[in-house]
Amino acid sequence: MALFLFLILVAVVLGLIGAVADGLGYLLAIGVIVLVADIAFFTLRWSRRGRRRPLR
Repeated sequence: MALFLFLILVAVVLGLIGAVADGLGYLLAIGVIVLVADIAFFTLRWSRRGRRRPLR
């Protein structure tokens, strides 16, 4: 969970720097890519946990 929150923070910081600074649009793109990858990783990990519970 700490890794997820850290990557969200990194994505937000890169996105803000890329949006505000002139000529650093690539940082905005990198921030968006990191955010999408982090959310995809988290949802994949979350879905794997649900399968391990036994049905009653």
